[in-house]
Amino acid sequence: MAFELPKLGYDYAALEPHIDARTMEIHYTKHHQAYVNNLNTAIAGTEWEQKSLEDIMANVSKLSAAVRNNGGGHYNHTLYWTVMGPNKGGSPKGDLLEAINQTFGSFDKFKELFTQAGMTRFGSGWAWLVKVGNELKITSTPNQDNPMMDIAEVKGLPLLGADVWEHAYYLKYQNRRNEYLAAFWNVVNWDEVERRFKRT
Repeated sequence: MAFELPKLGYDYAALEPHIDARTMEIHYTKHHQAYVNNLNTAIAGTEWEQKSLEDIMANVSKLSAAVRNNGGGHYNHTLYWTVMGPNKGGSPKGDLLEAINQTFGSFDKFKELFTQAGMTRFGSGWAWLVKVGNELKITSTPNQDNPMMDIAEVKGLPLLGADVWEHAYYLKYQNRRNEYLAAFWNVVNWDEVERRFKRT
């Protein structure tokens, strides 16, 4: 069963003005599609063809760099599209907000620390809010690595991920990653983040 590009739940222009339509289109149809194609090529004819993406992430240390990079790219982007949406932003509610306040002191402090994780990731990578057991942690990973991988420094369930590869923001923000991360908060789909948080 070959992996496929997941359906995007909104139009390319739906996240304007925060994330521009041209970036969305290129990011989704070119970058994410390439990760899917290259992952399928890398696992073709192996036992991993029948495995879930989560299984592949959990065993990535045993697999090739092509599987690690492209499997990670597919997993990360699949999550990224769902944790954003039109007319979103604001703040989380209920148990998730309580957990964020308890862990980080306040929602504003959480945003500051998450942004810092994205800003201090040298080169390409991701910033993450992760559920580790019953705890929340902020971390970042290089390239297309993620906290689901057995090689991750902080292992857990990613709840929120921000892509800080230049291809995620360069057309609109050029080298101003800080402006992109500030705009990202206006499109975060907290309902989806909360749904992930409630998974056991």
